[in-house]
Amino acid sequence: MKAIINGKRYNTETATKVADWSNDYCYSDFNYCHEELFVTNKGAFFLIGEGGALSLYSKPAFGGGTAGSSEVFQVLTGEETLTWLERHDLAEEAEKYFSDSIEDA
Repeated sequence: MKAIINGKRYNTETATKVADWSNDYCYSDFNYCHEELFVTNKGAFFLIGEGGALSLYSKPAFGGGTAGSSEVFQVLTGEETLTWLERHDLAEEAEKYFSDSIEDA
C-alpha cells in the first residue's frame, strides 16, 4: 500500500514492519480491528488500520444510516508511535526505536 502525504511517500513494500496488533475478533465480526505499524528508511512511522463496522475504523456506508468496514493510513509522530507501542504492550519494540525516551522507574 502506498500513500503520499504532505509531499512524502509512504510505502509498505519498502518500509520495515515494526509490529502488528489485532483485537482477536474474526475478520467477519463487526468489531474486528487490526493494525500494522511501519517505519520508513528515513525513520518516519505510519500505521495501517482496518476494521469492521463497529470498530474504530468504521466508515459510513452508501445510502447513509449504516456503517461499513474500512482501511485507514495514518502518519504518526514519534510520541504517538511510542504511545501506540506502550498501549499494546510492545516493550521490546518501544525500546528498540525509542531507547532515548525511556528511563528506568
